[in-house]
Amino acid sequence: MSAEHPHNFDDDDIKSADGGLGRALAKVFQLLARPALKSYRPIMGFAIILTLVGKVLSVASPVFFGEAVNVVASGKGAAVTGTLLGLLALWGFTRVLAGALPQIRTMIFAPVSQEAQRIVAVEAFAHASNLSLQFHLTRRAGALNRVIERGAAAIDFLLRFLAFNIVPTLIELALASVLLAVRYGPSFALIAVATVGLYAGFTVWITEWRVKQRREMNEADSNLRASIVDSLTNFETVKAFAAEEREANKFSNSLSSFNLKYVAVVRSLSVLNGGQEFVMTLGLVAAALVAGLGALSGRLSIGDMAAVVMILMNIFRPLGILGFAWREIKQGAVDLEKLDGLLAMQPDIADAPNAPALQLKGGAVRFEHVAFTHEGRTDGLDNVSFDVPPGARIGIAGPSGAGKSTILRLLFRFYDPQSGTISIDRQDLRGITQQSLRDALALVPQDVALFNDTLRANIAYAKPDASDEHIMQVASRAHLGEFIRALPLGLDTRVGERGLKLSGGEKQRVGIARAIMKDPAILILDEATSSLDSETENEVQAALNEAAKGRTTLAIAHRLSTIADADLIVVVDQGHIAQSGTHEDLLAAKGLYARMWQRQIESGEISQTLAADRTSK
Repeated sequence: MSAEHPHNFDDDDIKSADGGLGRALAKVFQLLARPALKSYRPIMGFAIILTLVGKVLSVASPVFFGEAVNVVASGKGAAVTGTLLGLLALWGFTRVLAGALPQIRTMIFAPVSQEAQRIVAVEAFAHASNLSLQFHLTRRAGALNRVIERGAAAIDFLLRFLAFNIVPTLIELALASVLLAVRYGPSFALIAVATVGLYAGFTVWITEWRVKQRREMNEADSNLRASIVDSLTNFETVKAFAAEEREANKFSNSLSSFNLKYVAVVRSLSVLNGGQEFVMTLGLVAAALVAGLGALSGRLSIGDMAAVVMILMNIFRPLGILGFAWREIKQGAVDLEKLDGLLAMQPDIADAPNAPALQLKGGAVRFEHVAFTHEGRTDGLDNVSFDVPPGARIGIAGPSGAGKSTILRLLFRFYDPQSGTISIDRQDLRGITQQSLRDALALVPQDVALFNDTLRANIAYAKPDASDEHIMQVASRAHLGEFIRALPLGLDTRVGERGLKLSGGEKQRVGIARAIMKDPAILILDEATSSLDSETENEVQAALNEAAKGRTTLAIAHRLSTIADADLIVVVDQGHIAQSGTHEDLLAAKGLYARMWQRQIESGEISQTLAADRTSK
């Protein structure tokens, strides 16, 4: 199994699984065998029967028309007219059925096709969602979305065309060849088989050339879509830097690159279509010539000549679809390779076999001699140890890049320490399920990420079935109740992309309400007020204090005034714990913490009044 990629995820970053078309076909058959599609198997069988009956009628209908021509050529009379009408009626009836049965088949097979796509897409989405943090930090959302989309669409295409186009077309060719050989002569069967063989060979030859072009076009398409998503997602940054024209130029360059690849694909398609038409016409002319010579010699009738040409036309008509199907099947195999590559990725962080769920006994957190360094970096945590008793509040302070956020990511088990242990209630995080661990934790980050949905959906994200009354109780505890009641739509107010319709303080309080709704044993605050003004900070801090009641709380703080009341403050510097103690102890020690406190007083981040109040204590 391949590991997750440490660099930016892109469509081309997924290594194609070996096996090509054979692997793709095997995947389709495996999908059909899944229990989830068991209830659809009678529909599949009926659809195949309809397809086969349609092909038999398609082969037989020209024979009736040929006999009708022979009747016309034989003479006049009431009996002849009746026979003609009967033969033409049979010809029309079989033609209509031959055309209608595939449409009926498509109608009844549509639910099977859609369900197969759903199964594959959901499996890929769930697998990608379960990959580790490193994958999601580097992947490009647009490219990942395209891999899943194209993979699901490929399953649908392979399923429909293998079952209802390629195999039935081959059956139709076999039936027509037998009919031509028995009724009109083996030379016509040879012409039919030779034409189809030449057509298939030419199609495969050109398609192999076009597959490389399609790969390059897909890569350009993924880059284009990823670029659009990145730019539109970060539109606020684009506007802040007046970079609209630059982003438009970047989009133009990406689109130009895609257009060049697309033009190459279109041109090669024209070559393919022109060659296919030439081969089919050559076969029809050869059959018409042989049949015409047979009619002139008296070996065949005029109606036989018409029937032979019509039979061949019926065979050659789906060859156009066959050529298209082959091209798309080859492309589908490529797309499934990418999807298989995604599914082959394994998370860096996985549950131990038969790992039990976390058994909460108060929420005590312990770091023991923890060391961790991010891939590609030399700095990290080294020999970090501290204890957080159940219900205690611990502050984590230190300069930027000291390793504060890494401590929280290790606690969430987004990464595993390279040495040392992290435990909750004396249970090593590596020995419990990630689901139970994260169920016990709630995070309020510096930049709260909200879904482009209603306030109700965002606040109740941890408990989607929560009542409006419960949601408003939680909102009030987060100092958000009055704000929501003042809105015309109340809880139905949509917050916009990433919550951009809300102010910074409002977003923070929604994030706090979401954490309170989860009712975690351990609350994690990651610089939750550092980007707010003083007045808003006071409001949010009051909400944070409410959220922290009765819970073990770990708070990373840039603004030290927010953790001055903590039971314990751990000061991290260059990956080590430089100091630890209460606010008063650390000020008295006149070390790193005292210097940071003084700098924030001088910069105005901490008011003189608050500083004096804290010092007097």
